Amino acid sequence: MYFKRFIGERIYLSPLNPDDYLKYAEWINDLEVSIALFEMKTPITAEGERQIIEDLAKENVFAIVLNEVDKLIGNVGLHNINWISRTAELGIVIGDKFYWGQGYGKEAIELILDYAFNMLNLHSVYLKVYSYNVNAIKCYEKVGFKYAGRLREAIEVAGERYDIIYMDILKNEFKSVYIKEVVEKKKVSPK
Repeated sequence: MYFKRFIGERIYLSPLNPDDYLKYAEWINDLEVSIALFEMKTPITAEGERQIIEDLAKENVFAIVLNEVDKLIGNVGLHNINWISRTAELGIVIGDKFYWGQGYGKEAIELILDYAFNMLNLHSVYLKVYSYNVNAIKCYEKVGFKYAGRLREAIEVAGERYDIIYMDILKNEFKSVYIKEVVEKKKVSPK
């Protein structure tokens, strides 16, 4: 079961449902999906994925669900939140490959950034991405992420060396897509 916590045009973000662990295990064990994820290079059992989802469900991680049909296609979340510096790390996966390259990731990132900046009052959100993940980098740029640095030849995959790219976005660089609209609806005109 899903709950419409943050609603976009085509998707909404819902608290994670630990009962989806088999779907997540299927995605994580698909090399095309997991090759882009940090620390997901080894196969994972269904029971192992269940524990991961239960742990993530206690954090600021949300399921990405299609509005019209309530279908789970991935998740997005904020990790390593530093409440003093007001920073967090973005993590996202569109596990259902049918929905790759159609803008669902961009919409999910916009919704989670809206939450990060306008509900959690964070100042910046950063991410790490492998240099070979060109489509993800283009998506992050479209949302407004800027290059913050890179670790050159930091990983090796299939005998080739690749950089880890760091990107970030500041609160004043982001325009609210959802929360501001909800607040405006709640305002009462003065009498």
